Amino acid sequence: RVCSRSARRGSICIEMALTAVKSLFGPVYDLAFRSFMRIVEANLVPDFIIRRGVRLLLQTRIDMEHKGGVEPRQRWFMSLVEGLKKRNIAEQTMAANEQHYEVPTEFYRYCLGNNFKYSCCLYNSKLDGLTKAEEAMLDLYCERAQLQNGQNILELGCGWGSLCLWIATKYPKSKVTAVSNSKTQKDHILAEAAKRNIKNLEIITADINEFSPPKPGSYDRIVSIEMFEHMKNYKELMYRISMWLKAGGMTFIHIFVHKEFLYHFEVQTEDDWMAKYFFTGGTMPSAHTLLYFQEHLKIVDHWNVNGRHYAQTSEDWLANMDKHKKEIMPILASTYGAHQQTKWFVYWRLFYISVAELFAWDNGNEWFVCHYLFEKPQQ
Repeated sequence: RVCSRSARRGSICIEMALTAVKSLFGPVYDLAFRSFMRIVEANLVPDFIIRRGVRLLLQTRIDMEHKGGVEPRQRWFMSLVEGLKKRNIAEQTMAANEQHYEVPTEFYRYCLGNNFKYSCCLYNSKLDGLTKAEEAMLDLYCERAQLQNGQNILELGCGWGSLCLWIATKYPKSKVTAVSNSKTQKDHILAEAAKRNIKNLEIITADINEFSPPKPGSYDRIVSIEMFEHMKNYKELMYRISMWLKAGGMTFIHIFVHKEFLYHFEVQTEDDWMAKYFFTGGTMPSAHTLLYFQEHLKIVDHWNVNGRHYAQTSEDWLANMDKHKKEIMPILASTYGAHQQTKWFVYWRLFYISVAELFAWDNGNEWFVCHYLFEKPQQ
């Protein structure tokens, strides 16, 4: 225990020093970080050093978001909540496409599980593989959203189709409509639907800022998996969802969160790497953020999913990527250019490592996933 406390004190000292250097010597720190990243991009830095660096940046984020105590922190939180109400529903949607969703499908085929689930999975056992964990989470969605055969179901932000294809198969008498901002994703989902002879699924490509469903007011359920992190104006979005639901209809939302902090992903210094390359325009909600937006939909239930599940998901994506490096490198060359393929192989690995380290923090109790079930009141 003494050794553990000593190691922790040493870690805190390093983290405090990093924070001090950033605040006092901003340009020097940025220059040093850029120089370090050039070595990283050449694939010359071992994972244990990269993981240590990620943890230092996570501690810096925690220190920054504490805001000096519970009173100033709550004032800051409320100012962010009010600020969200004045913004567009989503911002920089094209960046999200470029960073993730227009990357060739073959890349994800080598990284994801059989269901192409590009979000947190559920590991009920340490022996579960990625595909089994995908299926466990998909089944949990159906249970918590209270889905039934014959319902009219709308999915917002359907990704590569893991959930909409699952629902359409499991509930063949339901009509399923799914919305994506990516033509690449739509093409993949339609091809899968044809392969599986699924007839009750429609895919729409649209920017969520402009989207209006074919039959507003007709949906029994609206589901959304890891789309709200790309959103800003939750008040307007929740209002629109309420208009799309039937009276008494429900919306199920899966988002990743911090246990307490709400913050934006913004590029302010060179180490805001995630905001720059993988999550431009993104939001990290707190576990209670959506509870401040109940003007039109009322909370029915709220669950937490320990972050270790997401950490393991991303570790499995990373392992798959490493396993299939030979097949993936030509895909990256065709996407980013041959001279950039090593850099982007490293960047995608760094993305998966960062996600894994984020959700593993404090044994999965700092950053994790929340599930919410909201209901439109009967008129």
